[in-house]
Amino acid sequence: MKRHLSLLEELQSIDCLIDKKCLTQKNLHTDICFCQQEITIIRQTYEENLGMAKELEHQKSTLECTLNSELDNIKRSETNAKEIKTNKEFQAIDREINAARKQVTELEEQILNLTAQLETLQIDLGSRLAELQEKEAQGKALEKEKKATINSLQEEINNAASTRETVSAKIPASLIRRYQQLREQRRGVALSTVENGSCLGCNMQLPPQLYNMLIKGEELLYCPHCQRILLLKTETGQEAA
Repeated sequence: MKRHLSLLEELQSIDCLIDKKCLTQKNLHTDICFCQQEITIIRQTYEENLGMAKELEHQKSTLECTLNSELDNIKRSETNAKEIKTNKEFQAIDREINAARKQVTELEEQILNLTAQLETLQIDLGSRLAELQEKEAQGKALEKEKKATINSLQEEINNAASTRETVSAKIPASLIRRYQQLREQRRGVALSTVENGSCLGCNMQLPPQLYNMLIKGEELLYCPHCQRILLLKTETGQEAA
């Protein structure tokens, strides 16, 4: 039984190591995803602003066409006014010219406003593009670095898994099943060290009779509180006989 307990302790040590490395891998993947999400948000904002800039450019172009058309109308009306014979006709064309000039003023104001918006947006686009390019470069470097670490960890996990298979083969299948159940039920820790008569897994004091049985080391014993397999260590750190 002492040999089985020693093997279980070794198995738990391997499993804890694998769990730790898998968690590190998970955190590295999370870091990569978080960085990619940041880049996506920056890119989306840049593309949205780029779309706005294109829309403003289109509006400005449309207004400029309308403005040019109105200016042409004013020129024609002014030319036609020179040939008018009656006062009534002159007043009518004068109203048209004044209305067109008012329209021109309004169009010019709108174009100026759009131009100002475009200038501000272009500055923002320049900043966001620079930020996007910088983040993408940083993201590629970070992803390369973290994937290299992930791959290195995977090699260590594979090696540990190979060792685990060797150790598991020396332990009875029924005991392995019980060990696995406890790992699932107790957050990955199936064995617990006993110190000063207490189970360190749940910090509960063991009954004196159970503790005495544990000292004898004749059978596999479980904590009555957390159900973990109990492991007694001497002062030198070796399992008690």
